[in-house]
Amino acid sequence: MKSKIENLLDELVKLHPKYIDLSLDRLEKLLKKLDNPHLNLPKTIHIAGTNGKGSVQSFVRNILITNGYSCDAYISPHLSKFNERIILNNKNVSTNKLYKTLNFIKKINDDNPITFFEITTAAAFVLFQRSNSDFLILETGLGGRLDATNIIPKKLCSIITPISYDHEEFLGKTINKIAREKLGIVKKSDFVLIGKQKKGVIKFIENKLSKTKNIFFYGKNYKIKNLNSKNFEFQFNKNKKIINQPSLNGLHQIENASIALAFAEVMQKKEFKFNFNKTNNAIKKTSWPGRLEIIKFYNKKIILDGSHNIDGAIKLNEFLELKNLKPVVIFGMLNNKRIEIFLSKIKNQTKKLLAIKIPEEKNAFSTQEIKNKSDLLSIKCLKLKDLKEAINFIKKSDQKIFLITGSLYLVGKIRGKFL
Repeated sequence: MKSKIENLLDELVKLHPKYIDLSLDRLEKLLKKLDNPHLNLPKTIHIAGTNGKGSVQSFVRNILITNGYSCDAYISPHLSKFNERIILNNKNVSTNKLYKTLNFIKKINDDNPITFFEITTAAAFVLFQRSNSDFLILETGLGGRLDATNIIPKKLCSIITPISYDHEEFLGKTINKIAREKLGIVKKSDFVLIGKQKKGVIKFIENKLSKTKNIFFYGKNYKIKNLNSKNFEFQFNKNKKIINQPSLNGLHQIENASIALAFAEVMQKKEFKFNFNKTNNAIKKTSWPGRLEIIKFYNKKIILDGSHNIDGAIKLNEFLELKNLKPVVIFGMLNNKRIEIFLSKIKNQTKKLLAIKIPEEKNAFSTQEIKNKSDLLSIKCLKLKDLKEAINFIKKSDQKIFLITGSLYLVGKIRGKFL
């Protein structure tokens, strides 16, 4: 039986015929009825990009909290429950507070058409306005220019993580069109950090933001260099420091950590105080579930990775190659993703594929569709009925390493069964 907050969230989904309909008009009208809470938020760090948003958010938030600042955050999607999306002073919003706020917003909206993300963002703004925290980190839901989070008029900092192909049906078919949408958050930012990008993308960004002041590019104003497996070098404006390796798995997390460290360096120039040892410790202890997360279960090693796009598959494959791992892969994916390309990127590191339809997701590939794609790529594939069969397979298998990937929704639905 669903809880009352789950029923309320279901009601909010039904307020608009489309789950995604990028526009700021509906949200602007609702926020006006709420006395514009988005105009009275804590100092805001806004993050857009295709991959790495959540990890960068987590690094930045941990740096702020460890250095004594209170920090809110807005992230999506969630892994297990909606509360994870709204963080107040480093804690998930309570179910009671969330329910009361969402119910209040629903009544104020008075059944007017509005997307699920827009109305929940309005609720988040109301909670953030009341929190009185020092900082707020906003992670875009999709794109940037027309994303609901971009309705705020001014940001302390905008961060652009690596941009690649994803959600082309909404953001455009070319990488430049996608980049243009992501860069829409840069407006009225005190300073901007641009994460590591592909050559073509970085040239487009440089041209697009040529008149933007206080902009820092990865590899120019700041960069990192691998030293060994335990340390990496962080350099910002010729100021060299040795920082402990991030606890998050994957070489790309070193790049994500460097963005967060660059943020701390710039903030010090703005007279905010950051202790080097505390910042170092924050990077070392940052966690971000479901992203190359490794869990032990029945003497097996389970790798959970919510990668679902091409760039994510490339990063995942790099990790598997580096660790010399060839796991059995439990795979499910939404049917608007490029499944053939994703599977081709991890094919050589896949021992066998176990196809599963993501539970309670009508827009997910069926097990037969996944098997058909696997057959075309000559990947050995078996079909699983449900999560219960997947868990039983892991328990009884002689295989010691499993990877669960293809969708963060899949990871979220299965992760709790390992803990």
